[in-house]
Amino acid sequence: MFKLVIVTDSDRASGFRLAGAEVYEADDMEEARAAIPPLLHKDDIGIVAVNEEYMLGLDEKLMDRIEKMHRPLIIPIPSKKKEVDRRTYIERLLRKAIGYNIVLKR
Repeated sequence: MFKLVIVTDSDRASGFRLAGAEVYEADDMEEARAAIPPLLHKDDIGIVAVNEEYMLGLDEKLMDRIEKMHRPLIIPIPSKKKEVDRRTYIERLLRKAIGYNIVLKR
């Protein structure tokens, strides 16, 4: 059986631990970038849920590798913070869906 692993900040970690998930705490983007790649190679992990703001900070090379993998499945946890750049997130989704970089301007 595969397990669920969470990469999140210390504010949310306790809640996920109470739910029974294995949790890796990352207090900033750099810690998250260091924690995620080793999880991609473990055979017993089925899903890795990552804070949305940490997902947005991953480099393109790692994101391409994640998108091509069958397991583990990497999913974002919606952010509670308002400072997540929604425009960047939407642009990345568009680039993934249609293969072109669309820049959104007001």
